[in-house]
Formats: sequence, structure tokens, C-alpha cells
Amino acid sequence: MSIGTVAIVGRPNVGKSTVFNRMVGERVSIVDDTPGVTRDRIYGKCEWLTKSFNVIDTGGIQIEDQPFQVEIKAQVELALDESDLIIMLTNGRDGVTDDDQYIARMLQKTRKKVILAVNKIDDIEQRDNIYEFYMLGLGDPLPVSGIHGIGIGDLMDEIVAYLGDEEKEEYEGMIRFAVIGRPNVGKSSLINAMINQQRVIVSPIEGTTRDAIDTPFEKDGVSYVAVDTAGIRKRGKIYESIEKYSVLRAMKAIDKCDVVLFVLDGSLGISEQDKHVAGYAHQAGKAIIIVYNKWDLVEKDQYTMDLVTKEIRKQFVYLDYAPVAFVSAKNRSRIQTLFPLINEVYDYSQQRISTSLLNEVISDAQITTPPPTHNGRRLKINYASQVAVAPPTFVLFVNDETLLHFSYQRYLENRLREAFGFEGNPIRILARKKN
Repeated sequence: MSIGTVAIVGRPNVGKSTVFNRMVGERVSIVDDTPGVTRDRIYGKCEWLTKSFNVIDTGGIQIEDQPFQVEIKAQVELALDESDLIIMLTNGRDGVTDDDQYIARMLQKTRKKVILAVNKIDDIEQRDNIYEFYMLGLGDPLPVSGIHGIGIGDLMDEIVAYLGDEEKEEYEGMIRFAVIGRPNVGKSSLINAMINQQRVIVSPIEGTTRDAIDTPFEKDGVSYVAVDTAGIRKRGKIYESIEKYSVLRAMKAIDKCDVVLFVLDGSLGISEQDKHVAGYAHQAGKAIIIVYNKWDLVEKDQYTMDLVTKEIRKQFVYLDYAPVAFVSAKNRSRIQTLFPLINEVYDYSQQRISTSLLNEVISDAQITTPPPTHNGRRLKINYASQVAVAPPTFVLFVNDETLLHFSYQRYLENRLREAFGFEGNPIRILARKKN
């Protein structure tokens, strides 16, 4: 659990990515002497003194008009909004520059705590270089060397001391669901209908929702947090820079939520873009409900719902575990069917199976349908254990993990669903060779 988020900000080529990589303990950001290598925000997780916090690497800000500066500044502004603490990184070899002064003024306007770190202080003879940076008005400069790791421990100490001991988890004990879909499928209207108020701006213009908006509310004694997200498009179709950042925020909302409501436009049917959007949530391992919206605009009879469900199953084969709900957000019809589904798929995402019961089901599955042979060898599952929830994850200890064919893995998944449900949740099965 994270105690907060830290953003690293500075002009190009001061070593932000090097310090970021040193903090997270691995090479995540690209490091190069060429200014402007980092353009988008890059997220990492730091562990220090038994505490965990998130860190964001950002692109370099310049006063001079350079390629991608508009996009980089927009990314930095988003990082500043998300952060609880800011590190302004400077270059001790160059001294204070006009860009440094411009960035310092920008950070002072955020009214957030800023730690001033002077990078490239690689030996004790260079420590005197830090005193010039007092003129930025950001407090005591902290000498560091991203390349050699000098002073990084002191920097981490200051971060943990400021963020404090209380770990932050927003909306603890509440079911958090994100509403995703391509633009203009009715996501904002759906949330307004669910919470029964006009909380999110609704417009027929694509891209009205730019940010991910959290809305806590209670329904039938259960506490929820609804997250409306900007419509997701394929990356090649993102023309506006602001829309690109909306996609990044939507992705973050998916990562943080418990349940995803994947919304389809019933008046337009299913598109290739819908399949792309659903793939984000599936790959993230989230509990998913497929919401077929604008049901009021569909010409239908008593067979239409079954036919549409079959078409959804055909188009989204990888989401065969996800329940389908038919609603009209505009008319607020059938909205009440969503809450039992959200509760159910969330409960299944947290479900743990006892080891004895799990092994009994796996053993029966092997007896009923033995694994196929491969080059005269047959898979033997000696033991099974559930190692994680959300998504439910199982490890099979076997004689040879290469003998677990995809088709047999799928068969085992179906047997687990028959025995334990797990509706709305992807099941992950991993094979490990038994020692």
C-alpha cells in the first residue's frame, strides 16, 4: 500500500530518469545524453524503510519553444496534480539557468512541498556547487548523484519523512468500479443514472470527459466509488494531445479499480475499437461486466436479448466469463440490475479456495479427462494452490510445466468455474515444476 506519490520535475538533461531508475531500483526510464528523451509520464514504485510510495518521471521543461514542449508540459501538469510531493532536480555542473528559475516559479504556484535536489554532485569537491541554488527559493538544496547513487538515501529519507507513516488508501472498504468504453457510448450518463444525480457533465460531443472523476456513494447499504473515465481510442487514432492524457488517466483508473463496467453503444453495435478497449481491462485482470447501453434505441422482440448476447460472446471470446447487462442510461431503465452484478463479481474476485478443496477438484478433473500425451509424456499435477485474488490465481506444481497445453489449461479453468463460480473474473493458472 502506497503512502503517497512523488513527481520528479526539471529541465532536460539534468538526470531525472537516472535518479528515477536509482530510486525504483531498476532501469525503467530510458537514459540518454540527448535532451527530451522522456516525453510521457513514467510510473514506478519505491520501497524505503519498510514504506512504499509511487514515483513519476516526467519530461524536461524548457522556456524555449522546442518539439513536443506543449505535450511535455501537459504531462508534467498532470503529474503535479497527481503528486503529494515534488522533487525539483537540477544540474550542479551547469548552475542555475533561466529554465530552472522558470520551473521553480511554476512549482511554487502548486503550493505543494518541493524538495530541491542538485544532481551530478559526484564527489566532495563539487559540493560547493549547491549553494547557488538557494536563489531558487525552494529551501535547502540536497546534493545527489544519480549515476553513483550518492545522496539518494538521504533523498529517500526526506521523502518518507514528509509523506509520513499513515498509509493512504482512498475509499478503503468501498467497492471501486471504473466505467470504460470508447467515446460517446454513454459512460457519464450511466454514472449519473446509477448515483441518481447530475454529477458528471454529459454531452453528445466526443471527449467531453477529460479526467477520471471519483464519485463515492451508497446504495442499499453498500458503499461504492464510481470512476468515470474519458473515452478510450486506439493510440493511432488519438489526434488531440489532451485526449492522449485522458487515455493515460483512464488506464490508471482501470488499474486502481475493483470492477470494470465495459460499456457498449447498443444503437451502433460492436466495433473493432470496442474490442481494443475491452482488452485493457482483460489484460489488467479486473472483474468485468459488459454493459449494453442505449437499449431503448434497439428494435427488439422477445428474442433480441439472446441474439445480442450470442453476438457479444462471438465478438468477445476472451470475455466469455463476463456477465452482460442491458440498460438505458438515458431512460434510467434496468439500472438496478447492475448493482447485484457488481457485488457478485467483486465477491468472486476476493474469493479464496481452501487448498484441500482445490486439490480435490483438480484431482477429479484429471481422472475425468486425463491430460493428453506429448512425445510419449503426460502432464501430472501433483499439487495445486491459490496464490492470489483479484484476479484469482492458481499455481499447479507439475512434473514438467511445458506439458501443460493451452487446451488443457482451459479445461481446468472451466472445471474451476463449475466448482467455484468466479463469474466476471479472469482466472490465471500458472505451472511450476515440482522439486
